[in-house]
Amino acid sequence: MSHTSFVRSGHWPTLLAAFLYFDVSFMVWGVLGVLVNDIVAELPLGAAQKGLLVATPILGGALLRLPMGILADRWGGRRAGMFGLALTTLPLLLGWLWAESYLQLLIVGLLLGIAGASFAVALPLASRWYPPEHQGLALGIAGAGNSGTVFAALLAPRLAAVVGWRPVLGAAAALILLTLIVFAWLAKDSPHQPPPRRLSDYASPLRTADAWRFCGFYAVTFGGFVGLANFLTLFFFEQYSLSRVTAGTLTAACVFSGSMLRPVGGWLADRFGGVRLLTGLFAAVAGLVAVVATLPPLAMALPLMILVMGLLGAGNGAVFQLIPQRFQREIGVVTGLVGAAGGLGGFFLPSFLGLGRELTGSFGPGLMLLAVVAAAAGVNMWLVGRLWETTEVTLEPATS
Repeated sequence: MSHTSFVRSGHWPTLLAAFLYFDVSFMVWGVLGVLVNDIVAELPLGAAQKGLLVATPILGGALLRLPMGILADRWGGRRAGMFGLALTTLPLLLGWLWAESYLQLLIVGLLLGIAGASFAVALPLASRWYPPEHQGLALGIAGAGNSGTVFAALLAPRLAAVVGWRPVLGAAAALILLTLIVFAWLAKDSPHQPPPRRLSDYASPLRTADAWRFCGFYAVTFGGFVGLANFLTLFFFEQYSLSRVTAGTLTAACVFSGSMLRPVGGWLADRFGGVRLLTGLFAAVAGLVAVVATLPPLAMALPLMILVMGLLGAGNGAVFQLIPQRFQREIGVVTGLVGAAGGLGGFFLPSFLGLGRELTGSFGPGLMLLAVVAAAAGVNMWLVGRLWETTEVTLEPATS
C-alpha cells in the first residue's frame, strides 16, 4: 500500500475538512475539563461534583452521536457538519454570557455534547471517499482531530489566567464560526454515499453481535482516552499540587500522544490486523494503568500516562479500521452507535474517578477499575478473534 495510492484514491480537501471539523469541535467539547480548576476557584465544588462537571459534556456527546450519525446518512456529511458547527455556538455563548451556577454549568456542559457528536459526521464524511484498503489510514487522519483537546489544554488555562474562563468560551464560539466557513468551502460529499433509508432500517445493526462488540471495545479505547483527557488536568492539579497552567500543559502532552498515535493505530491495523493489535493494546493498557493506580511520583506517573494515552489513541484507530469492513453501507449510524458507546465510557470514567476520590480520598480506586476493564476487553477481543477465525463471517461488501 503506497502513500501515492492513498492520496489518489480519495478526496484530500474533504479529508482535511473532516479533520478540522473534528479538531475544533474536540477543542470546545473538552474545554470545561481544562477550565475546571479555574471554575472551581470561583465556584467551590466537591470532588464528585467536579467529576460530574467534567463528565457531562461527554455524556451529551454520547447521547447526540447516534442522531448526528443518522443525520449524516440522510443529509450527507457536509450539510450535517455545517449544522453541527452552527449549533455548537449556542452552549459556548451560554457559558460566556449566562452560566453562573453549578446547574447552569451542567446544562452548558450537556449542550457541548453537540461538539462531541461531530465524530459521527466527520468520520463517515471522510470514509466514503476511500476504498477498504485505505480505511484505517483515512479514518485515523480524520480521527486525529481529537488533538483539539491538546490545543484546549495548552491554550485555555493560559488565556483564562489573563481574561477569565468565561471569555475563553466566547473566543471558542468565534473559532467555531471561522471553522464553519472553511468547512463549507472544503467539504464535498462522496458520490458513493448510499441513498437515504427508512428510519426503521437504521436499527438493523443493533441486531448484530458485532455492533455491540465494537461498542464495548470503543467504550474502553475512546472512553478511556476522552475520559482521561477531560480529567487529567484535575488529576495533576490535585494529586501533585501543580499550578493550573502546568497541569494543563502536562495534560496536553498526554493527549498529544493519543491523538498522534490514532492514525498510526489505523495504519498498523491495516497492515497487521485490528484484532491482533487491539488484543495487545488492551493488555498493555491494563498493566500500565494498574501501575499508575498506585499513584507513583510525578516523574514516573507522567511518562506512564503519556504511554497509556498513546495506546488508547492507537486503539481508537484500530477499532475504526475494523468497522467499515463490517458495516460499509450503515457506517454513519454504526459510527454514531459505537461513538455513543465510547462517549458513555468517557462519561463514567471521570464520574467514578471523582466519586472514588470523594469516598476514599484517592484517585487509585477509579484508575484500578479502568485497568480491570481494559484487561477484560483484551480477553474479550482475543475470544472474538478466535471466533472470527473458526467461523465463517460474511462481511458486507464495500460500495465502490
